[in-house]
Formats: sequence, C-alpha cells, structure tokens
Amino acid sequence: MTDAIQNAKRIAFQGEPGAYANLAAQQAVPKAQAMPQPSFEAAVEAVRSGDCDLCIIPVENSLIGRIADIHHLLPDSGLHIVGEHFLPIRHQLLGLKGATLEGVSDVFSQLPALAQCRTIIRERKLKEHHWYDTAGSAKHVAALKDPQCAAIASHLAGEIYGLQVLAADVEDEHHNATRFLIMARAAQLPKNEGKVVTTLIFQVKNAPASLYKAIGCFATAGINITKLESYQLGGSFNATQFYADIQGHPAAPNVHQALEELRFQTAKMTVMGVYPASPFREDMP
Repeated sequence: MTDAIQNAKRIAFQGEPGAYANLAAQQAVPKAQAMPQPSFEAAVEAVRSGDCDLCIIPVENSLIGRIADIHHLLPDSGLHIVGEHFLPIRHQLLGLKGATLEGVSDVFSQLPALAQCRTIIRERKLKEHHWYDTAGSAKHVAALKDPQCAAIASHLAGEIYGLQVLAADVEDEHHNATRFLIMARAAQLPKNEGKVVTTLIFQVKNAPASLYKAIGCFATAGINITKLESYQLGGSFNATQFYADIQGHPAAPNVHQALEELRFQTAKMTVMGVYPASPFREDMP
C-alpha cells in the first residue's frame, strides 16, 4: 500500500451512498471517509481541488468490459494512479422490511445490473425499471414504501436505506468483478519489488505499422502487456490513442529500455501511474 493510500482522509467516488464504488472505497482505503459525487468528473475534480485526497474510478468489468468514457477522462485528469482494487460484484435483491420474495412484482436498478441478473428476473417474472444508479434504486424503493417493489444493489445500499435482502447473490455469473483505479494529485513510485503495474497512454503515429512498432518495444524487452485498448481522439479516424497496462517497474532495466523506445516510436506517451499489483490478480481465472 502506497503512502498516498495509507494517509488518505477522504476518498471521492461516483454514485449515491451504497454504490459499488462506495463499497470499493471502503475496502481499498478503510480509514478514509468515502465522499459521494454526482459524476466521474466531479470525483476527479474533488481531488484536483483538494477537497479529497483520492478518488476511486471504475475502469472495467469482467462481464461488460470497458466502463464508458473513463479512458477519455484519465489523460486530462491531471491525476496519477497510485493503486488498483478489484471488487467482486454481488447483487442483492432488496425489499422493504417485512416484504417477501413471493410478493415482489417490480424491480429497479441500473441497466447493467438488471442485465447481470436475468435469471431471477425471468423466473420471478419481474417488471424491470431502469434507474440511474444501483444505490439510487435502493434509495427509491425505500422511499416508495411499496412491498411489491425491490431493488438490485449492494448489501451496503441495503444497510444504508433500511432494506432487507429478499434474495442474496442474484447475479448470473459469480466471476463478475469490477476493477477500480485509485488516483491522487501526486505520483507515487513504489519500490521496485514484488509485482508492479505500470499504466500508460500513448498515441501512435499516423503511419504504416505504427502500432506494430509500438508494441514491439515490449515484445523485444520480454514485457507482458496485460491490457491494451484503443479509442479515437476528437472524432478523428486518423488519431488513435491506446491505454496499456504492463507488468513491471520503470526502474527495471528492460522496462526502462522499452519505455524509452516507445517514446521514440509514438507521437505522444504519458505514464499515468506505477503501483503495486492487486493480489486479486492471482485469483483471476
């Protein structure tokens, strides 16, 4: 754990209290106060302004893949990645105290959560209602005071809004997990020991074989790329930017060599963070 995480007092997350990002913040930085924000941009700004020490941002989910728009936000955030956290997603079907599973007819939640719980929705013949946030759906069900209405959200949301679990762990796929990045104003460089992830963003040159030459830097140095994603810049179909996670510390000779070569082979390259790899990676299928 880096000093930035260990010494943090406030950590911003996007969503209502009880959101999965709230749960991730509690687990990743248990000593810090988790501060809800209305958007990813607001969570980042809370750190930039000094209101919070850290923010925790979801970047990918094992079922739905990339979290929309996050990769566009990261390069311009002015923040640095200082850690990562993997949160297994365990969806709870939450209802009013005294309600029964048999009596529920309607279910509220965010669209991805509803899509991840098709089996119980189909079996119980529940009417779906799309909501802006999983924790927000729990808050809404609590306000409705209707025993026929339920929400799909985290157990933390149930505790916060006074709901009970009508059916536990209702997700269709139990390997469902979301990866979060922990970001701070200042970069933290951990010791070159143990397993380390280096995250970088680079823009390839608009020339033949530019991507081949760029990723060839890592192949030549024997470095494993654990994640590589592309997205277009500013609506252009000519300027492609890549987000990459690699295994290794920039102080390691082979990583240092590869990054120097990458700077030469690309139009632009920025290291977004160097941080200890989560132990969760060892348990991933």
